[in-house]
Amino acid sequence: MVQPLVIIGSGFAAYQLVKAIRRQDKAMPIQVFTADDGHDYNKPDLSNVLSKKQTARDLIRMSGQDFAQEHQIELHANCHVEAVNTTQQYLEVDGKRYQYGKLVLATGAKAFVPPISGDAADRVLTLNSLSEYEGAENTLQQANRIAVIGGGLIGTELAMDFATSGKSVVVIDPCQALMANQLPELVAIKLERVMASQGTSICLSDKVESISSVSASASASASAPTASIHVELASGKVLEVDAVISAAGLKPNTQLAVNAGLKVNRGIVVDEYLQTSNSDVYALGDCAEINGNVLAYLQPALLSANALAKTLLGQPTVLVLPNMMVKVKTPAFPIQLAGQNVGRNDSDALSWQIEANASGSTVKTLDENGQLTGYVVTQQHLPNAFPLLKELNS
Repeated sequence: MVQPLVIIGSGFAAYQLVKAIRRQDKAMPIQVFTADDGHDYNKPDLSNVLSKKQTARDLIRMSGQDFAQEHQIELHANCHVEAVNTTQQYLEVDGKRYQYGKLVLATGAKAFVPPISGDAADRVLTLNSLSEYEGAENTLQQANRIAVIGGGLIGTELAMDFATSGKSVVVIDPCQALMANQLPELVAIKLERVMASQGTSICLSDKVESISSVSASASASASAPTASIHVELASGKVLEVDAVISAAGLKPNTQLAVNAGLKVNRGIVVDEYLQTSNSDVYALGDCAEINGNVLAYLQPALLSANALAKTLLGQPTVLVLPNMMVKVKTPAFPIQLAGQNVGRNDSDALSWQIEANASGSTVKTLDENGQLTGYVVTQQHLPNAFPLLKELNS
């Protein structure tokens, strides 16, 4: 009996792998185990739900059951994978054992919540999945004031979405600029000004120390939040909000791999074929560490899925990752970028060529030899993005 290919996870990377395999092989037995419903949806769209007056359910492209039927897979939804035995090649799932031939870990990542004290610390929301957004939906719709912990890409996208929806927003980040790991300071400053013009307050070089509950007044309407939240920052500033969101980064879900004895660093360590330290186990998506990097973007996951599908079907294929463009979903100040635009350490000698006018800016990032290492384009300069990407990958 041929043992099935087993995939743990039902996110973008997992389902792209299923689709890539089915384009080439209709018969391979595939089982998918997931802790949620297994619905097919586009996770990046979660950062624009409120401004588009949608609900999380509106993002579902296909139910888990329909996806399983269309792609001829066996879906085990709403289950808990307790352990992986790589010696005897089986999973323990809710007390039962399931054998596998090859195993793919697509366990994703969870939102990081910084250490915070206070009696309302457990009220910090995360929006890293459809189920998390569904759980937070009523709170977000009713909230008038929202604090976002984290001024990186996701935090910035969420903050602009909330502000566009008419919410009062404050962003808290320990860095000196928004999107400090992606944007040169001159672009970050312009982004900050645009967000401020929308009414967003930005607290940089600061962090949340504690969160405490404050009972609502007896006159509060039934539809209003039942309590407000006091947020105390390291600077001593105190904010009163109705909801707190953590968008302070992602932490790969690696515990299954650790317990199974696989090599784990920041993520599950894989080689150029996405193979882990066990020859029958692979990893891809937000949980995988490739060449020392965890790449939590859609395009690396898509390329990984396409390469891994070929490998699993008997055609070993090396994953090749070119420079890839990131489109930041900040409609009031659209940004596209690629490559390295910020120094990773003090020894990086980067310089910038800047073309800027009232319609936007194009920033080319150069190394000490004058070679292009990255770029950032904004607003009406977006048409420059693809030619620069081609130059960057040449």
